[in-house]
Amino acid sequence: MKKTTLLGCCLLVPALALSQKEAYFTNPVIRGDVPDPSIIRVDNQYFAVGTSSEWAPYYPIFTSSDLVNWKPVGHVFDQLPAWASSSFWAPEWFSWRGKIYLYYTARKKADGISCIGVAMADSATGVFKDYGPVVEFGKEAIDAFVLEDDGKLYISWKAYGLDNRPIELLACRLSDDGLRTEGEPFTLLRDDNRAGMEGQQWFKHDGYYYLMYSTGGCCGPTSDYAVSVARSRNLQGPYEPYEGNPILHGSRDVLSIGHGTITTAPDGRLYYLCHAYLPGKGFFRGREPFLQEIRMEADGWPHFVTGEYACLVQPMPFRETMQEPDFGFTDDFTAGSLRPEWSWNYTFANVEFSLQNGKLSLAGTPCNGVNTGAALCLRPSASDYTFETAVLNQNASWKGIVLYGDGKNLITFGACGDRLRLKYVLKGQEHQLSDLPIPSSQLYLRMKVSQGTEVSFAYSIDGTTWETVSTPNLSEDIMRSLIQWDRVSRPGLYHEGTLSEPAIFEYVRMETTETSH
Repeated sequence: MKKTTLLGCCLLVPALALSQKEAYFTNPVIRGDVPDPSIIRVDNQYFAVGTSSEWAPYYPIFTSSDLVNWKPVGHVFDQLPAWASSSFWAPEWFSWRGKIYLYYTARKKADGISCIGVAMADSATGVFKDYGPVVEFGKEAIDAFVLEDDGKLYISWKAYGLDNRPIELLACRLSDDGLRTEGEPFTLLRDDNRAGMEGQQWFKHDGYYYLMYSTGGCCGPTSDYAVSVARSRNLQGPYEPYEGNPILHGSRDVLSIGHGTITTAPDGRLYYLCHAYLPGKGFFRGREPFLQEIRMEADGWPHFVTGEYACLVQPMPFRETMQEPDFGFTDDFTAGSLRPEWSWNYTFANVEFSLQNGKLSLAGTPCNGVNTGAALCLRPSASDYTFETAVLNQNASWKGIVLYGDGKNLITFGACGDRLRLKYVLKGQEHQLSDLPIPSSQLYLRMKVSQGTEVSFAYSIDGTTWETVSTPNLSEDIMRSLIQWDRVSRPGLYHEGTLSEPAIFEYVRMETTETSH
């Protein structure tokens, strides 16, 4: 299939969608920062899981019956696995002998080296038992993928990413229970051109073994992620790269795209769930899951049905499906447990919370010797949104809202004693922007984010009439400082003080002002 033909397909889809909206959906299918997604089908239900990086709980899980509308349902781990410390990346589902396996990347507490662990449960939303590291290799082993071939299991991973040598995709036989490697690793593909190579999907079709993998830079404003493919008649290679690589890359509407896995519809159609950055202000939503259909073509290679240029608008997998709009997020704290949309940065603060009588009590203590507060955050599903809450109590602690990069880079607006204050923290140094007398013991706070990098704050004593607080020193550079190399800032609730003086919140409402994906 020629590249010009693929580009033509991509440009035609939006026009078709205008007249047949019911037959198309718009990417991303999961809104907000969920990188490195893995997907699995169990009967007619789909489950996705993604990187959580330095956010807890660990590895968010989503479910869908139609591949397009997804709901958060929990996490793989509520607590840190005993052997691991941080950098929870690239989870990968695998179903084997009635069990669901989760292979994942994390750093070892003992030496900080990234390796691949494995956990197992009776179902994708069950309680996962962790079995510790299964692949430890050199300075780094990340991005696991497991292939079953003639009843034998093989695990592949990215190696040598931290060495002064080409990256390789390595593989090794797994034990029948999937919990340990057997024999010596072997090379599947070597990055001799130093283009980058990771996030592989390994599958077999019509006598060939195929490796779909990501090239380029994964993260940040200059990300140029793309998807390439190679194949071999033999499992151990040699693998021949497709001469038309990459088979999927960025476009006018998508900054970069890659690192995904394939699932099948009940009729055998192939769907690839990966992540992509949107360009411009869309970048500040992070790496969001995109769904694109793959077909094996007459030339013996996989191709994306809308072409090599990543497209927002895609044919609907199931015609009876309608894509649900983004309704924002509201939490009145009446649930019996914390909703799965919430997360916190476990590397900087130990967060303590409780729900009682429709109120959230939030407190936290710094960890690792860093003087910071505790933030309970949401993934932004849009670049333009408002985040609103009501603070119900008055004490000496800081109680308010936050736009959070990490414990050393944040902007927070809140009540502290008898004062209403606004400050930002840049590289661990505090800078006060506003200090006002507190107008009421019960206080409504609102943050408005525009274009991903513009923010304003307001307060109210009745939730109806709002007073804006001036933010003259909040430059775009300060806002961009909240962006970490692999993740974007998140809005949330913030507490800074002692555990005996928590913050009490009545509700949270997050409204998006964007009209489309």
